[in-house]
Amino acid sequence: MVSKSNNIKRSQRLREIMAVLRRHHFLSNFYHQANPREVCIALQELGPTFIKLGQILSTRSDLVSPAYIKELRRLQDRVQADSFTSVQRTFEAQTGKPISAVFAHFDEQPFASASIGQAHHATLKDGTAVVVKIQHPAVSQLVNTDIMLMRRAVKLLRYVPTGMTVVDFNKVLDELSTSLLSEVNTINEVHNGERFYKLNNGDDIIRVPRVYAKYCAPEVLVNQAMKGQSVRCLFEQPMGSHKKEQQAQRHYIAQVLVKNFLKQVFVDHFFHADPHPGNILIQNLPTNAQLGLKTTRQHQVKIGLTQLEYRQQEPLPPYRIVYLDFGMMGTLTPTMADGIANVVLAITTKNTRRIGQAVLAICNKTGSVNEPQFLKELGNFIHPYLSMGVGEIDFTTMLYQIVQLCQRNHLQMKPEVTLLIKAFGTLESTVAKLDPDISMMQVARPFGLRYLKRKFNWRTTLDDQLINLYSAAQETSKLPDKVGATLDTIANGDTQVNFKYQGQERLVKQIERITNRFLIVIILAAVIMGSSIIVEGSSNHPSIFRLGVIGYSIALVVIVALVLSESIHRWKNWRNRNK
Repeated sequence: MVSKSNNIKRSQRLREIMAVLRRHHFLSNFYHQANPREVCIALQELGPTFIKLGQILSTRSDLVSPAYIKELRRLQDRVQADSFTSVQRTFEAQTGKPISAVFAHFDEQPFASASIGQAHHATLKDGTAVVVKIQHPAVSQLVNTDIMLMRRAVKLLRYVPTGMTVVDFNKVLDELSTSLLSEVNTINEVHNGERFYKLNNGDDIIRVPRVYAKYCAPEVLVNQAMKGQSVRCLFEQPMGSHKKEQQAQRHYIAQVLVKNFLKQVFVDHFFHADPHPGNILIQNLPTNAQLGLKTTRQHQVKIGLTQLEYRQQEPLPPYRIVYLDFGMMGTLTPTMADGIANVVLAITTKNTRRIGQAVLAICNKTGSVNEPQFLKELGNFIHPYLSMGVGEIDFTTMLYQIVQLCQRNHLQMKPEVTLLIKAFGTLESTVAKLDPDISMMQVARPFGLRYLKRKFNWRTTLDDQLINLYSAAQETSKLPDKVGATLDTIANGDTQVNFKYQGQERLVKQIERITNRFLIVIILAAVIMGSSIIVEGSSNHPSIFRLGVIGYSIALVVIVALVLSESIHRWKNWRNRNK
């Protein structure tokens, strides 16, 4: 594991990185997508920057295979904890106050230690139980050094024929840099936590820990302590004598998780991007606790000129769902949320063409796109999935294959969409284990419909339709004149019809390539014949004889280059066909 020295030299860090990469054959394994466990060990040894790189790669199905994604999601970054003296020094340097001035009690031993920092239980002066996260010394310097070295390495990738032309490694590195610098600067997580608390705390049984911003600093985070166990304990717990109650609880929790996540996406446009079981707690309330109420229905009744409104409420169950860790969050624009709502509705209609059109709307084009061909390929691929149950679908593999299909058609999913799909897949896995009969897509469809209905403005739409109708009526009145003009043009022989067929551009490029090769061969034949004549007739003139030999040499070099070029071209075509 990388040392946490306060003085990190770039040359020393580079040697350390290269030694770890060589020991685990990192480049070879990653390029061939082999031995994912070995790659994960290397990332873990190299520290916070590379661990975060692995976590980001686990969301990038356009870069790594499903086997890599599953292994990268298991990355553990537990490291040796700092001494309490070091913790005190960091806290005082960041806040300007000693620990004893802020907390009534502070556990000297951390209960967790990761690559970025470590966490301690503490109690504020008013008796509030909190969790204090303290960053390790020199982490910020280490991260900046690693990112700088990575940027230098990325510049060299342009000379490496990786074949991944649609992948912009600079954007991947920008994403890593933004994510890491955001995590290193705890103030970003403070803002995320405050926003998520405001939007989601108290939504049904959802609870979010408060962030005590006045005690926070760039390397210090103070959150409300939340008791509970990972949601994993529910689906690992065997069914007992109260099977029906257990099933009802799991079904209710699954429903709440799905509906709340959809609210995050379609209403808040701000979602938790890493909802794995470790970040979701189940908290059982004591028997004497206030359970609270939730609104189940809202009624409106009009009596004469008076309109009455009342709500039907019922008690909440005696347990709560707690979200943790707001370092990785996703943000959507309203336009992107509209596009995702359209994808959800298209999938539930099982209309493959509509699904394809919706997918096109949330992708960036990286080249010329043959839309009919893409829609046909996507339809053939997705058709078998439409008849499968949710529990039968491996979402990680399916996403990887869809992204590969997009790549082959010069399309690249936008980063926020990839992050959302990763979060969706993570939560889907948890929900499926809680209640195998529930489908996030089935719950998402009515939510998406309500979302689009709220966005729908019937007056604007009616105005647009009236304008279109008026324009169509005007154009219809001109139709006889246009038909007559067209017939006159045909009769005079002034018409020209242009045909364009599928694959035309590729065929034109192929013909151009063959023509160029043919011209080169003719020139080579002329050079060889000319050199032969010169060599044959210049035995008594050494200078002219050397000129003929030079002609032979040039022809030989060009022939070798042509053979190599053709071999590489054929190999690439073979590899693309067998992907």
